[in-house]
Amino acid sequence: MSALAWIAVGSLTVWVWLLLGQGFFWRTDQRLPERGEPARWPSVAVVVPARDEADVLPLSLPSLLAQDYPGDAEVFLVDDCSGDGTGELARTLSDRCGGLPLTVVTPGEPEPGWTGKLWALRHGMARAGQRKPEFLLLTDADIAHEADSLRELVAAAGTEGAGGFDLVSQMARLRVTSTWERLVVPAFVYFFGQLYPFRRVNAAGSRTTAAAGGCVLLRAGAAERARIPESIRQAVIDDVSLARAVRRSGGRIWLGLADRVDSVRPYPCLTDLWRMVSRSAYAQLRHSPVLLAGTVLGLGLVYVAPPVTLFAGLTAGDPVAASAGGVAWAVMAGTYMPMLGYYRQSLWLAPLLPFTAVLYLLMTVDSAVQHHRGRGAAWKGRTYARPEAAPEA
Repeated sequence: MSALAWIAVGSLTVWVWLLLGQGFFWRTDQRLPERGEPARWPSVAVVVPARDEADVLPLSLPSLLAQDYPGDAEVFLVDDCSGDGTGELARTLSDRCGGLPLTVVTPGEPEPGWTGKLWALRHGMARAGQRKPEFLLLTDADIAHEADSLRELVAAAGTEGAGGFDLVSQMARLRVTSTWERLVVPAFVYFFGQLYPFRRVNAAGSRTTAAAGGCVLLRAGAAERARIPESIRQAVIDDVSLARAVRRSGGRIWLGLADRVDSVRPYPCLTDLWRMVSRSAYAQLRHSPVLLAGTVLGLGLVYVAPPVTLFAGLTAGDPVAASAGGVAWAVMAGTYMPMLGYYRQSLWLAPLLPFTAVLYLLMTVDSAVQHHRGRGAAWKGRTYARPEAAPEA
């Protein structure tokens, strides 16, 4: 066989393994576990870190204040040194909308060794802890919840020590409106699921661990055992670090896709999506040039090789390369279709996944370049030159 054919066959082999051996990552049926309502609804504190979120807060905060929850619940919004009146707007929305009680916390700038979001969570959780809640709902300021979201999350968590979960997180449905959002956003969740197959995450005793930081219900006792957020205070990819800390401390976790939890943050331009991905992509690779090189080669073999070998094989008259590349491309597109269906997008976008993968490859390389230039992960005016997981105490 030609070198081109070997590449095509290698890519096809990888795709067959991904299809059958990577935890069925392409399926989108991991939804909140169905449990009966508890005999007593536990108390919940909702903690919302917010930095310069005045644009999205009118779309998200009222949905939290309007939660139809039978137990005691309260919202703590942490105004993380915003310059756009986020805190005052939150108070205005609370006065206007009513619903759950709202407390606005203003912690000041982060101390050295803390990322901004975790610094905000620290103060929000400390303030909420004065009420001694049994659960904490950690949710981003751009996340809108249906009125029964909190009720469903708590019911899904179940009873501690009786098959219940210590951490339940849902991957919020991101906004998909602009052309670039349609191309990039479903693939973002698809790639996340490929890296952290939800079924494996949810299996007891699994070493695959992850969470979706936009919507995390955390048992207060589990947070204390795992020393959250102190034990992960430097983490840029805070959701995965949070889940690992909870699992290391003996907690049970669950991760799935949301039906009634949505992100309202718009990403109308490619540059907006580029910043979202590149700010943490190299941190995901532990700032390792070796892992970066492996990722570039892997993405090339898995996503770029199928269409290239198909067309090159047809041009060169190499039927093995063309057929293997074509089948690999078809398998790739087939595994992407369930995610497109979840996002209510045309299935005709599935063959464009190689193009989107190239964009993600370039975003990852850019993330590494920015890191080595000393700019690191940047978000809303803050830069973390060398973000990493906090050392064990």
